[in-house]
Amino acid sequence: MSVASHRLPLALRRSLITVVLFMAWLPSLTIAACEKTLRWDDDPPLSMQLVNGAIGAIYVDVNRAALERLGCEVTMRKLPWARALKELELGRLDVLPGAFRRPEREVYAYFSGEVLPPSRNLLFVHTEAFERWPVARLIELRRIPFRLGAQIDVHYGPAYEQLMSDPAFADRVALVATRANLWSMIDKRRIDGAIADEHTGAYEINQLGLSEQIKATSVVVSNTAAEVAFSKRSNTPEFVQTYAEALQALVADGSYEHIVRRYITP
Repeated sequence: MSVASHRLPLALRRSLITVVLFMAWLPSLTIAACEKTLRWDDDPPLSMQLVNGAIGAIYVDVNRAALERLGCEVTMRKLPWARALKELELGRLDVLPGAFRRPEREVYAYFSGEVLPPSRNLLFVHTEAFERWPVARLIELRRIPFRLGAQIDVHYGPAYEQLMSDPAFADRVALVATRANLWSMIDKRRIDGAIADEHTGAYEINQLGLSEQIKATSVVVSNTAAEVAFSKRSNTPEFVQTYAEALQALVADGSYEHIVRRYITP
């Protein structure tokens, strides 16, 4: 402390010391205060438990990298999709990757915008069903006795919504909680096909040894980039904007492509 500072009143000197100590402590306080929960589930190659026991895959690694760039500590929460949406609404889940923007979701969630490159949702069918009904567009399922399976509370795009607006068709759609159930139902011929992300579907079918029974078709159901959803109870619009910028940086510097290639062999 300088000689001049000794001329200050004792109370003022103590106040200055307090301010200096607080400013030195503030950066660590800011970092520690950013603690976010990130959703994962058994959804390879987007999120899954790796052979070493760690949680990883494309969505996990990308969003964890974005959070870490913002100085946030990350806690992983394993949740099925429908439950994850509810936890997001209640503020018990902070970050939900792979979400499509829907009016009912915007009531309780902020969205990152379509920052990451889009991936296609394709129609996967049993080989016998495709030989019987070689459709070129999803809407064609309405005129044939095709039994479609889908996940509860998953949005597959406008073509699917158009189909589901037909009550007669919607009545024969099997809605289940997990995609694993859909593959099993196709294999057992309880349904004829299901919609899934092209990479996820190919990965899971191969892992289950069903590559001969279930095939991806050329029917593109949607080609829209999913967004990241944030609970309004635990995030601010400013944080979401900063997060979107971090995701953009991951794409621009090649980190995103590197992560994708780690899990998907071209």
